[in-house]
Amino acid sequence: MMRLNGLACGIFVLCVTMVVASSAQTLATLASFDGAKGAFPYGALIQGTDGNFYGTTEQGGVNSSGTVFKITADGVLTTLYSFCMQANCVDGSFPQGGLVQASNGNFYGTTNQGGQNSLGTVFKITPEGEFTTLRSFCTRASCSDGTNPVAGLIQGSDGNLYGTTQLGGIINGDCTLGCGTFFKITVNGTLTTLYSFCLQANCADGSFPQGSLTQASNRNFYGSTNQGGQSGLGSAFEITPQGELIIIHSFCTRASCSDGTNPTAGLIRGTDGNFYGTASLGGILNQDCTLGCGTFFEISAKGSFTSLYGFCLEANCTDGSFPEGGLVQGTDGNFYGTTNQGGQNDLGTAFEMSPQGSLTALRSFCIRASCSDGTNPVAAMIQGTDGDFYGTTQLGGMATKDCLQGCGTVFSLSTGLSPFVALARGFGSVGQTVRILGQGFTGTTAVSFHGTNAPFSVKSDTFLTATVPAGAVTGSVRVSTPAGVLRSNGPFQVIQPRSSRN
Repeated sequence: MMRLNGLACGIFVLCVTMVVASSAQTLATLASFDGAKGAFPYGALIQGTDGNFYGTTEQGGVNSSGTVFKITADGVLTTLYSFCMQANCVDGSFPQGGLVQASNGNFYGTTNQGGQNSLGTVFKITPEGEFTTLRSFCTRASCSDGTNPVAGLIQGSDGNLYGTTQLGGIINGDCTLGCGTFFKITVNGTLTTLYSFCLQANCADGSFPQGSLTQASNRNFYGSTNQGGQSGLGSAFEITPQGELIIIHSFCTRASCSDGTNPTAGLIRGTDGNFYGTASLGGILNQDCTLGCGTFFEISAKGSFTSLYGFCLEANCTDGSFPEGGLVQGTDGNFYGTTNQGGQNDLGTAFEMSPQGSLTALRSFCIRASCSDGTNPVAAMIQGTDGDFYGTTQLGGMATKDCLQGCGTVFSLSTGLSPFVALARGFGSVGQTVRILGQGFTGTTAVSFHGTNAPFSVKSDTFLTATVPAGAVTGSVRVSTPAGVLRSNGPFQVIQPRSSRN
């Protein structure tokens, strides 16, 4: 347990193929948090339409209650907001989730504490740092609207924001404080609680969601819970925008929990249509991992579950252990992520994983003097449109008076992948506007959806919008720039109108 200015900062604590050696890659530490400019980042970064990266720190800042920050690809760090600027922290405190940039250009996020009842908030912040608290949790009887969100938000295809709270909701014998909720909130702050976890006996429907959500082309949301399910050790679920929930997997339903337990990260949808994720515990049992050191898994669109890798396969867990952050699928089709522990110094790793479960160790943290490169990452990496990966470590970096072990870092990891264009959403209907991020857009001459040219508007050198054209079919989006043609990081799925479906 780490402390900064007296405030606690907790560290959350198969089918194996092979481990291969790392290919050429370069890690650069872009910034070290120092307490005053933030400390202990938990949530993943997001790339904004201006090409810069945005995120939160759980502590640090003016009031040691967390920050919202911006950082350039060159490492220029700017604090946009320090939490607890208002009396009794009614503006929120201790954010643990990342941000989402909505179609209106503003960023939205959650805080784990603070607000009117000190049980968390939803907030909005402009790219310039103008801050608004949209919602304080536990403003309904018995906190039926939820409390203490850990994950960030996503914007659904209907324009509303969706998320989960870790606690609160309907109270019962299994959940005296509530086992968490799934909610919708408009960009103006009107909140609707759509589901309370642990509605079923023994919480068979899951409890305590911590990871972020993802929305698929069927417009349903997918995520995980840290506990609950058939064995009480977590679940993966599908839930409709109206709040109808289906459990697609309960963890620890295989011998010795080889399928994993207690996921802290959400699911992502691969380009093959299947879902992928990590469980922070379970998997291979050995002297280093008596409860298992975590797994990498696949769930098909129909709910078939496959364990692809159990961490700590190598002696002394040099391949990593306890993955707590989520995954990102790179433009090469492989998945990239981090582990909180393991590696050469047992202080975390960055890894590459094939869809078949072959792991490549990319980086062991703390291989520089005084761990200046960072330690113990807990957030997912993202792939920037320049092709490199960007992430944070929770600890390490340059030691300061507030953080004797370092307050965490922001890093970039180059694996030699080329620039591309990123789609804000990977599906849509003809006539819908698609937001596209990239670089070198000034002077763009064409945008096409699988070969069908589309109307487009260049907003800046790093951001443009395009309209899905009539006749478009599912496939790659291409942007023709003066420097060459950039392809999307995955196929854009063209959704037919509901009346046209069989």
